[in-house]
Amino acid sequence: MLELLFAGGWVMWPILALSAIAMAIIVERFWTLRRRAVIPAGLGDEVRAWAARRQLDPAHIEALRRNSPLGELLAAALDVRQRPREQVKERIEDVGRHVVHSLERFLNTLGTIAGVAPLLGLLGTVVGMIRMFLNILDHGVGDASRLAGGIGEALISTAAGLLVAIPALMFYRYFRGRVQEYVVEMEKQAIALLDTLHGETRVAPVPPKPATPSRAQRGTA
Repeated sequence: MLELLFAGGWVMWPILALSAIAMAIIVERFWTLRRRAVIPAGLGDEVRAWAARRQLDPAHIEALRRNSPLGELLAAALDVRQRPREQVKERIEDVGRHVVHSLERFLNTLGTIAGVAPLLGLLGTVVGMIRMFLNILDHGVGDASRLAGGIGEALISTAAGLLVAIPALMFYRYFRGRVQEYVVEMEKQAIALLDTLHGETRVAPVPPKPATPSRAQRGTA
């Protein structure tokens, strides 16, 4: 393994550093984006039951805020529950943007690694090919070991960049999809709480106006 690392040239060191960062982000995001940590089971139903029974003291709301990202979103709605529905909805949207930002933490870095790693591998390929041609200029084409060293450096760095980029891109897409799934679920829970707090306003159907008799009908009468 160390022989391959040294054979790939200096480009292997930044690629190795990127692989370590990507691995740390993947492990951290797997732990942070667990479903029970983001959207605990039954939390939405429990909060709606609190709202229906008017059991909304500040201690409950503060504990809810520290519970999970979903709890933070629902607590934001409960903080302004006395305001009109539109204002409560705006508060949910404002806090929701902060919650989504925290859920997407480090994902941009992971996506950047997925894009940079193959470019570093390509750079290693170019450096290896340049070294090979310089050796040809200095020693001719008779020394096969020198040519093999340049070709090996090019191929090893390219392979290393791809080995880092492919898993990083896969997990970047996976985590983005998971976050989007959580966002949709949290929106549903927030709307359900909003309906519990303010109720659904239904517009009563307007009864049809009685037909006005024509002049001929009034004359006949």
